[in-house]
Amino acid sequence: MIESSVHVLLVDDDIAYTKIVNQSLTSYTGKQFSVTVTHTGSDAVAALTRDKSIDIVLLDYFLGGTNGLDVAKEIRFLEIQTPIIFVTWNKDFELAVEGIQLGVEDYLVKDEIATSVLPNTIVNSLQRAGLKNQIAAERKNTQLIRKRAEAIKELVVTVCHEFNNPLAAIKISCEIIARGAITPRDRLLMENLNRQTKSIEKEIMKLKDISITP
Repeated sequence: MIESSVHVLLVDDDIAYTKIVNQSLTSYTGKQFSVTVTHTGSDAVAALTRDKSIDIVLLDYFLGGTNGLDVAKEIRFLEIQTPIIFVTWNKDFELAVEGIQLGVEDYLVKDEIATSVLPNTIVNSLQRAGLKNQIAAERKNTQLIRKRAEAIKELVVTVCHEFNNPLAAIKISCEIIARGAITPRDRLLMENLNRQTKSIEKEIMKLKDISITP
């Protein structure tokens, strides 16, 4: 889900160009954008660490003393999952591939910034990122359910084993006692105990069936 206002972190050391981008976004009528500008990679990382309201990063590849890939790697190393869009003056296939490997959402040439391509790309990137997060959350939930099911199965197996041993001992004892000279009343008691034991065994078998059901 995309909020009505999108907070963009613009990372570019060209001050004149940041003004163009800011104007392009804030004057766009299809979506409301707010823009925070930083001029270095370290400032960008600091801003992302400090300000959790940032929705997306517009990251220039060529920065003084570093480059966009290094900045993106540091962002991901810190486990900051804010979507990133690379911006460069020229199309570079290798850069695009490296960016994808880092989870960069898109790649733009600066000439496209002054058109509606930029805001549309930002919105589309946020939608993709949101879908990825939803899929990841569902996958994590599925794994958690599977682990819980496995833990329950292990518990059932353990319980069944712990019950089977004393039940077997009771059955053997009943058989031994029944062979001897006992009163009719005691024999009835033994028969009732044997029935109860068999009933418990049936319930244990049901538990076993549950534990092996895929």
